[in-house]
Amino acid sequence: MRLKDKNAFITGAAQGIGKSIAIGMAREGANVAITDVNFESAEATATEIKEIGVKSIAIKLDVSSQDEVTHAFSTFSKELGPVDILVNNAGITKDTLLMRMKEQDWDAVININLKGTFLCCKEAVKIMAKQRLGKIISISSVVAFTGNPGQSNYSSSKAGIIGLTKTIAREYAGRGIRANAVAPGFIQTAMTDILPDAVKDEMKKSIPLGSFGTPEDVTNAVIFLSSAESDYISGQVIHVNGGMYM
Repeated sequence: MRLKDKNAFITGAAQGIGKSIAIGMAREGANVAITDVNFESAEATATEIKEIGVKSIAIKLDVSSQDEVTHAFSTFSKELGPVDILVNNAGITKDTLLMRMKEQDWDAVININLKGTFLCCKEAVKIMAKQRLGKIISISSVVAFTGNPGQSNYSSSKAGIIGLTKTIAREYAGRGIRANAVAPGFIQTAMTDILPDAVKDEMKKSIPLGSFGTPEDVTNAVIFLSSAESDYISGQVIHVNGGMYM
């Protein structure tokens, strides 16, 4: 119960890695807000988490909207109390080669992945700075460090998250706020499950450990960074990638 009675605000938490993080944190004793643009899925996840024995609420949230972010944090405070932990997980992809990428595809990915992280951090810091305590964990990606063909928008957004994380860590260390990032590699999800075996085998060749990671691998890193065990860690990136980037 490393997170007992802590209050966690998690974006993009209705399914996939975000849901895994929410469940993992709840099992460690945290009360969690499941925020997601898909409210029905968020409600279903929140209901599932309540069975663990902690408080959980669902909040509809488009992280690229300042008004929705402000409202979501206000709702969180009324329902659960002060924000102790923020996990920026919401993200989208719109992949294509640079010469074919439309401006709206660039803007959409930057607005959700990077601007959304900025807006949520800004709201969380207001609260955390007053209580002189808080953990911010943002989900980046291995492609922030390696680049990836067809993902100029996505890799740029995830690289931006690293810069934002390090800046917050420096600006608010004196207020007791720790900001870190987790950079997953290839993680086994519904998206990778539908890939042909030949494609998956080729992807695994770039991973020294020879297999995809699981959402739980990412969750374990997030829980560590959310807990007191990481109190002397800030401005850092934990790579969860099986060794594909060192």
